[in-house]
Formats: sequence, structure tokens, C-alpha cells
Amino acid sequence: MPETRRASIWRERLRRYQPKIAHSRGLVLEGRLTRMVGLTLEAIGCRAAVGARCDVVNANGSRIGAEVVGFSGESLYLMPTGAIHGLEPDARVIPTGRVSEAAVGDDLLGRVIDGAGQPLDARGPLHHSHYRSLTGRPINPLAREPIRQPLDVGVRAINGLLSVGRGQRLGLFAGSGVGKSVLLGMMTKYTEADIVVVGLIGERGREVKDFIENTLGEAGMRRAVVVAVPADQPPLKRLHGAMLTTSIAEHFRDQGKQVLLLMDSLTRFAQAQREIGLAINEPPATKGYPPSVFAKLPQLIERAGNGRAGGGSITAFYTVLAEGDDQNDPIADAARAILDGHVVLSRQIAESGQYPAIDIEASISRAMNDITTPEHQQQARAFKKLYSTYQRNRDLISVGAYQPGSDARIDDAIQAMPSLLDYLQQDQATRHDYAHSVDALARVFGDPSEQAEATPT
Repeated sequence: MPETRRASIWRERLRRYQPKIAHSRGLVLEGRLTRMVGLTLEAIGCRAAVGARCDVVNANGSRIGAEVVGFSGESLYLMPTGAIHGLEPDARVIPTGRVSEAAVGDDLLGRVIDGAGQPLDARGPLHHSHYRSLTGRPINPLAREPIRQPLDVGVRAINGLLSVGRGQRLGLFAGSGVGKSVLLGMMTKYTEADIVVVGLIGERGREVKDFIENTLGEAGMRRAVVVAVPADQPPLKRLHGAMLTTSIAEHFRDQGKQVLLLMDSLTRFAQAQREIGLAINEPPATKGYPPSVFAKLPQLIERAGNGRAGGGSITAFYTVLAEGDDQNDPIADAARAILDGHVVLSRQIAESGQYPAIDIEASISRAMNDITTPEHQQQARAFKKLYSTYQRNRDLISVGAYQPGSDARIDDAIQAMPSLLDYLQQDQATRHDYAHSVDALARVFGDPSEQAEATPT
């Protein structure tokens, strides 16, 4: 065999096996960046586990953080966590030996941070005393405290007809511009909780400051932590933002606190995972979403809820964008199966001027029967029955084709409809507590002469 051919073979063997030898001896061997397609970086010459952090070092010494998201043969696939401007071919790839962690602690209260846990509010550095896994630690389902206590969210239609329990996970489903963020803001201000953790994931950047100043306000920020990762951030950072939000909520729950977790939106989390999956050649399954998306959703959502018996809880509200107002959108359909209930907002109801535009017929709280009295449940069923009867016969009633007296159920629905619509509507600046909401629901079916409007708080 010619000498040049033999040398070439030995160089190739050295390139392939040197990382394995170094890894077995506990050594960190740097690799080289060989290819970049879209946001995916491909490196050879080093070994690292999926989820491990790496530094990509340019010739000028600048460093870009990246995370291993997959591998094929001797190649590692990495996804950057920051801007990739100035990245050069053959850049050094150095495994750090670390994985992404969530820095948590009481110093986070009142602060606004990004997906990497760095402050955005120009109030100085954060001093953390605790770190926990970004992916969380699963709780034995048999050790979880059952949902037994109702939670006052300050919205009359939800308190009365879709009662929420402490530790429940609820989705707000709607198309764009129907009022998801407004309803989420109302519940942020009015829900009783020790700590509020807000994740603004993949949404418009201008909404961050508006949410902090107009929704939370100065008083609300004292007990809140805001994680903001706008839409212009890399997909991995958006993914980490949602995980970081949940990790912070878990930290306070483990301290015995009652935590309110708000994430806007779950759809952007799924889209970020879709971008990552497609970038590493994962086959698309449903509407362009690869299988990893549907595996990540329950892993994130199941981390919320009640903790161990006698401990704290995480009551979570996730907004879900139904693309094109399609409630059978793959992400909406998958989220509906995982969550403990869903509140559907209707564009048609919003266009009629009714706010919040909650579609009572399409919404449900799976924990309601466990946290409410039989009388309350009976009144809620009667309300929905009258409302549904009117909606099914709306066209006949509107054109005058229905003759009064033809059907007693329709007659009752027509007579009750003004009271039903009045109950469902609520001004954004007005809070209706749980007791008032239940009393107002009872008055809908009472003697009209005895109905007196209670003063909302």
C-alpha cells in the first residue's frame, strides 16, 4: 500500500477514535464546526451528550453558546442559544461539561429575565443561591395532592360556570386577536396567589412592557417573576424560556407557596420545538409538526399542578393559539387532551361585542365537579342548557319564524337570555370574586323581583 494512502487511513482512524479515547479518560476534546444549515450547527471531533452545553469559538475569540440537540455517527448537531452573526467555518467547538440549569431564588421576585435567566430590567445582577434542572424532576402521581379547593380567578363566567381548582392546568384557546391576552391579564390581576410566574414566550416584544406596566403594575410585580423571550429570539432560547418559567414555579411550590403560572403561549413553545426538530431532519408528522413536539408538550405541562400532600401548588393557565380559528389544530387538540380543562374564546362572540368572548358551550373545567357544591353544579348545567337551546334556535328566533308557545324550553331560553348575556359579560377593570359569582348565578334562576345586583369587588 502506498505510504500516502496508509497515512491517510491512520489519520481518519485517529480522527474517529480520538474523541472516544479522550471521553473514556475524562478528557475534554474540542471539535470543529463543519457545516451550518439554517440554525443547525454540525461539529465533528468532540463528544457530548444530548442537552450538554458547548462553546463555539471564532478565530477572533468571540464565543457563542450552543446546546447539543442530536447526533449522527461522529457528528454532533448543535443549536445556538444566541445570535450567530460572525460565525466562521472551522470554528472551535468546546464541550463545557455542563447542562442547562435554572437559577432560582427569592432574588427573582419583581424582576424581568430572559430565557437564559439574565436580567432585562437594568436593576443590577441577580444573586442566586439555588440551581435546579431545567427539565424538572417528575413527581409520583400517587404522591400529588388532589384538587379539592376552588380558586378565585376574578372572572365571573369562569368562577361560576367553569370553576377552577387550586393546582389545575387550564388552557385559553382562541385565534389571533380574540382576547386571550386580555383575559389572561384579568386573571393575573385578580387571582389569589402567593407568587405569580409569567412566561411571555414567542410573542410580540412590545407586549412585554405593556404587560408589566398595565397588567401587573407596581404592586403586582412585587410578587411576580416575568420571563420574556420575544419572537425574534432563537428557537432553543424560546424553548428554554418556557422550561425556565416552569422551573421557577416549581421552586416556589416546593417552598409551600401557592403559585400562579401564566404562559403566553404554549403554541409558540411547540413551534420552537418544531423548528428544532425539522432543522435536525426529524420527519414531520402532523401539519409539519414532528413527533418530538407531541412528546415535549406533556413533559412541560405535567410539571405544573399540586405538589406533595401538605405542600404548595402550581395553578397554570396556558394560552393556545388556534391557527385560523381551527379548534382541531394539532397543537390545540394535543393540549386539550393533556390539560385539566379549556376555555374557548369565540371570534363570533367577540365581534358581537361580548367580552370576555367565552364560548360556554365549547369550554369545560374537568375539576369543577370535585370543588363545587351540588347546587352550584345544577345551576351551571341549567345555565348551559338554556344558553345552548337559544343558540341552536337562534336563526329561527331572529327571523321571526318561531312562534311563542311552540316549545316550552325555547320559551324559557328566550326569556332568560338577557340575564344569561349579562352574566357572561364583564368589564376588564372590574373584579367579581368567587362568592359573588356563585350568588349571581343563583339569582339568574331566582324570582326577577328579588334579583338585586351585587356590588363587585
